[in-house]
Amino acid sequence: MGRTNPTFRDILSRMEDEWGDFRRALRRRHQPLFDRLWTYAREHADAAGHLNHPDRLAPVLVSIDIEQEDRIDELERRVTELEAEVRDERETPDRPPEVSVTDEE
Repeated sequence: MGRTNPTFRDILSRMEDEWGDFRRALRRRHQPLFDRLWTYAREHADAAGHLNHPDRLAPVLVSIDIEQEDRIDELERRVTELEAEVRDERETPDRPPEVSVTDEE
């Protein structure tokens, strides 16, 4: 029987281990951010496995880029919503502020 090739998830796990010293050297406040990058990479591990790229870091970086683009899109959407709310409040200053009702029972 031949050897089984490692999955990209296996490769990713090894890469994360290899970066362990770097993580430990980061300031404590940056460590969760660093961990988030690996979470982003794991989110796209299946797609990265189909790539079979000779540079194993390339699909990790693209996966991180995709997730960061998604976060940027969400933040831009939220800014647009908030700007619209502010604009509406300025246009109708006599209107009482809306009260948010939650289902706390």
